[in-house]
Amino acid sequence: MPAFGQLSRFGNRRLARSLAVAGTGVAMVALPLFGATSASAATTTEPTTTAASVTAYPDNLDGWIRESLDIMAQHGIPGSYDAIHRNIMRESSGNPYAINNWDSNAAASTPSKGLLQVIDPTFAAYHVPGTAFDPYDPVANITAACNYAADRYGSIDNVFGAY
Repeated sequence: MPAFGQLSRFGNRRLARSLAVAGTGVAMVALPLFGATSASAATTTEPTTTAASVTAYPDNLDGWIRESLDIMAQHGIPGSYDAIHRNIMRESSGNPYAINNWDSNAAASTPSKGLLQVIDPTFAAYHVPGTAFDPYDPVANITAACNYAADRYGSIDNVFGAY
């Protein structure tokens, strides 16, 4: 039997599991383990972030571009906010459901789709893991198009016309 105030071997494993869970973003589980007697004892005036926190992006053009840039950085795909925005405004005016039903791609039954007007075969070839497999998904469309532009032109930053 452990002495008063000492944890048994089971208690040590339980503490380790609780801390592991706390490391995944569930910090409330660990509060009582550190002497807090209520949730108010752990409140702060500034928001905190941890390595396990998830960035929330707004569901608009700015948020889609910023989320794409974060994914691109994780995969080593070059590109800048300004270049992505410039190309989106030229290709779709910011409409993630834009579709081109009149050009040569459409005549060949592969219309260009989405923010950066990607055809299905190009989207499939340059799709980036971690994004939706849907050419109309704004983040997936931007990321795949930038991956294609990087392969073909070095970066979306080098694209100033239809590509």
